[in-house]
Amino acid sequence: ARQVSLDIMNLVVDYGNSQAKVGIFKQFDLIQQHTFSDAVELKSFLQNFSAENFILSSVIHDSAKVLDWVSHIKRKFILTASLPLPISNLYATPQTLGGDRLASVCGTHQKFPGSHCLVIDAGTCIKYDFLDKDGQYHGGAISPGLKMRFQAMHQFTAKLPLVEIVEDPKLIGNTTETSLQSGALNGAVAEMNGIILQYEQKFEGLQVILSGGDEPFFVNKVKRPIFALPELVLSGLNSILIYNVGD
Repeated sequence: ARQVSLDIMNLVVDYGNSQAKVGIFKQFDLIQQHTFSDAVELKSFLQNFSAENFILSSVIHDSAKVLDWVSHIKRKFILTASLPLPISNLYATPQTLGGDRLASVCGTHQKFPGSHCLVIDAGTCIKYDFLDKDGQYHGGAISPGLKMRFQAMHQFTAKLPLVEIVEDPKLIGNTTETSLQSGALNGAVAEMNGIILQYEQKFEGLQVILSGGDEPFFVNKVKRPIFALPELVLSGLNSILIYNVGD
């Protein structure tokens, strides 16, 4: 197959449970991105893309196998607890920290240096991560995401149905379906607003950054000024790659 030739490109892969997100960067600029749900398609793309540097974050997949797919790329890195980072990681159990959380705070540090930052990733789970103004990552919180809330109520009860996310849930549900939507969705928004408020009371000049697949649902429901950065994990992986390449 024909190799795509681009000058000094960074190839970044976030390989999650159900899909792989691929970002192509020129320095800190994201110039292309792709999503693959099929491993064969991902393999074909990686084998035929020419880049100078590569980094992989993978929770469940065989990282060594993916590295074989990019054997033609000169400098390759896997995001692990031992890989040098552009931030200080104060997490007590760094080996248990998900690569997506780590990448998110590294991307945030690159975009908001010198600020206290609360990074909220609204995905399968809602993850809250705090990075202080000195570039020190402290940790945060993990709670169920929107679909997970609905699935839990359906699976752990005999009669509650599985319902869908709606853009504007009623405050007062007048059916079982709308009551479930009110509780799960309005509850998640109230949680997010409440956690942001607690951080704001502790850390002056806090920047709030929102990303993840459910970011569009929350973006207009959060009562504080926020920055919506949907590709934060890819940008963070790229910043880690640049930090390790050193040029």
